[in-house]
Formats: sequence, structure tokens, C-alpha cells
Amino acid sequence: MLGAIGLDARQESAYRALVALGAAEVTDLADRLALPEPDTESALRRLERHGLAAQSSGGAGRWVAAPPAVALGALLTQQRHELEQAELAAALLAEEYRAEAADALEPAVHDLVEVVTGASAVAHRFLQLQLGATEEVCALVTGNPVVVTGSDNEAEERASGRGVAYRVVVEREVLLLPSGITELSAALGRDERVRVVDRVPTKLVVADRALAMVPLTGRGSEPAALVVHASGLLESLMGLFEAVWRDALPLRLGAAGSVTEHGTPGPDATDLEILSLLLAGMTDASVAKQLELGLRTVQRRVKGLMELTGVTTRLQLGWHAYEKGWVARDHRA
Repeated sequence: MLGAIGLDARQESAYRALVALGAAEVTDLADRLALPEPDTESALRRLERHGLAAQSSGGAGRWVAAPPAVALGALLTQQRHELEQAELAAALLAEEYRAEAADALEPAVHDLVEVVTGASAVAHRFLQLQLGATEEVCALVTGNPVVVTGSDNEAEERASGRGVAYRVVVEREVLLLPSGITELSAALGRDERVRVVDRVPTKLVVADRALAMVPLTGRGSEPAALVVHASGLLESLMGLFEAVWRDALPLRLGAAGSVTEHGTPGPDATDLEILSLLLAGMTDASVAKQLELGLRTVQRRVKGLMELTGVTTRLQLGWHAYEKGWVARDHRA
């Protein structure tokens, strides 16, 4: 929580413990934090440089916490000032960039595209692209992530948390990944819109319809990506996304509805997850594995839903599920 002012997890824990105790010996604090004494003293020295802790005049090796309202308030004020200066510098640079582009009769190719090479560089650019988005991020996701995976993509959570809309199309293979269902459930929980197709043509992410990123290399090669700025190529990539999006099937997981519109007992959350995954093209066995259910349990639940709706085929069950709103149609563009 205090990482924004330059503290790592160990230093924050040390400060919180010191605030709770008021004052403590290094040995006592190390025991409380379950850390070696040298590491604890190192954390205290860092807190001292930030003005968050000081050695007590009452005895060597004893430390006291600075009042949070005063010490943290000063650090936050400094951070705000530095952020304002950085925003001003960014605005001036952006204006200078736009002015230069406007003066050029024909933008150079390197002004429209850039090549990013290396796993670290690609991951960092991907992070920047999402954190810089202000309105919408659109993505096509394959089942073989190389550099960026859902499990380490904290940028998505941060961007979504500040109101950036997400539209994501995943290929069916993603549902079969060990963490696929968990990550997609989390995305849907953040009100992201997720759809499924058999296979997406390429990995792709587009931020605010102004910047896109696509891979350049295949398996076995050094990771590289093409970053595309506003241009006809970017419009084509956005058109590709929209075409795939239109043909994809909306995904629904972890729904909570349990009563039909007529008040009769309806499907529970597990039933709805099973329905959504089956309609996404997964087999009974795959659904059972992903939801950690027995195969017979899945088949029994499907049979129960068919009896509940009075249908005789799974095709009819799928139609009924959409008609009743059990599985989201997602008519939004």
C-alpha cells in the first residue's frame, strides 16, 4: 500500500509494526517480523532516510516511529508535486511531438511503427500500453502466452480499476489452461467483457484505438513486437478485432442467478458456469476438469437442466439458456 512512496513490503511491515509498538528494540522487531536482525536493521535505516523512523535517545538499538500524519503527509505532498511536474513535462513533450508531426508532409515509417525486441522490453511496453489507456483496451488472446500472461498482468487490474473498459476475445484453448478459468472469472468480476472463439488470428492489444501491439516472432525466436501508432495499419488492426469480436460467443462464469422469471427454481452458479463453458465448445470432460467436478456430476447437472426446461437436446438447451438470460447474449457493440 505504501509502495507509491518508495517503500517495499518489508519496509512497510517494519513501519506498521513500529507504529503499533510505538518503540522497539531491533531484536524484538525482528522477532515480530520473522526476519533476520540485519534485514530488520536495514529496513529501519531505509525508514530513517524517509523520515519515518528514528533511533531513540533512550538507548542504543531502540527505534521509534515518526507520527504517520506528519511523516507520510510530507512524503505524499512531495510525491504529488513530483507527479504534477512529470505530468507537465509529458504534456509539453506530447505537444512538441504533435507539432513536429503536423509540420511533416508525410510521416516517416518509423513515426508510425516501432519494433520492440526482447522479453523484458516487450513486457514493459505492454505494461505501458495498458497503464496509458484512458478509455478502452481491446485484446485478442491466444492459448500460448510467451512474454505476458494473465497471472502477472497487474496492469489490467489497475487500468480496469480506474474505469478503463476492456473487450477481450480469447481462443478456446485459453479455457483449458490451468489458470484459464480463474483468470477469466476475475476479469468478468471486474466487468470486463469476454468472448470466446475457436481460434484468434493473432495476438493483439489496442489501447484507445490509438496504439496497438502485435507479435513479430514465433516460438523459439527472441520475443519481439510491433507497436503501431495512429495510421491506416492501426485502423486495419482495429477492424480485425471488431470482426473477430462480432463472431465470438459471450462468456459467462460464476453467475449468481438462481431463480427464473416465473419464480420457479432455476440454475445455480455452477449450472451457469457449466452451460457457458459447454456453449463455448468445451467437452463434458474438459468442463469437469476446469471446474474440478466429476464427469458424472457435470452430466447429471446438464440432464437436470434439460428436465427443468423441458427440452430433449443440448442444442435446445442452449437456445433456452439464451432466451431466459441464463447465458449473457451481450448485444453491446
